[in-house]
Amino acid sequence: MEQEDPRARILDAAEELFYGQGIQAVGMDAVRAASGVTMRRLYQHFPSKGELVEAYLLRRDGRWRASLAVYVSRTGGCPQDQLLAVFDWLGRWFAEPGFRGCAFVNSLGELGAVSPAVVAAARHHKAEFGGYLTGLAEAAGAPPATAVHLTLLAEGAITSAAVHGDPTAAADAKEAARLLLDATARAR
Repeated sequence: MEQEDPRARILDAAEELFYGQGIQAVGMDAVRAASGVTMRRLYQHFPSKGELVEAYLLRRDGRWRASLAVYVSRTGGCPQDQLLAVFDWLGRWFAEPGFRGCAFVNSLGELGAVSPAVVAAARHHKAEFGGYLTGLAEAAGAPPATAVHLTLLAEGAITSAAVHGDPTAAADAKEAARLLLDATARAR
């Protein structure tokens, strides 16, 4: 059954193409063809490619963070277990077919020098992810600096998995996070 909402079809197509091939490599005609809408309809919803890129990133941010939060909340357990579950979720993401790293870092690398909207979207995503980890770390009784360290472990795992094509970066980062949390607990 064909999806009724042309805006959603456009964003679905843009996400698949932009994430899979890169933003600069994909023209509006490719998005139009993949979404099955007319060029007129595409430009009614997104008057410029820049607006489409910004909408793609904002939607991806919300979906990515929601998926992470649902996974972590379903793990139950103590706050430390929930914090470590972040790395389990990352490992699942890294193992997905077509994983190409962080869409926000990729977009920033492509367009950061010329698009303030891409810079803002990337910074927003990273700030929200860091804030989420801060909340989990606080619930686990860790000091604020520990959340910064855990964020760096997660971000490093994302980059390592993308560069090396190896999802085990998440398990390695999880072990480092566990050691950090244990050391923090002993120091209190």
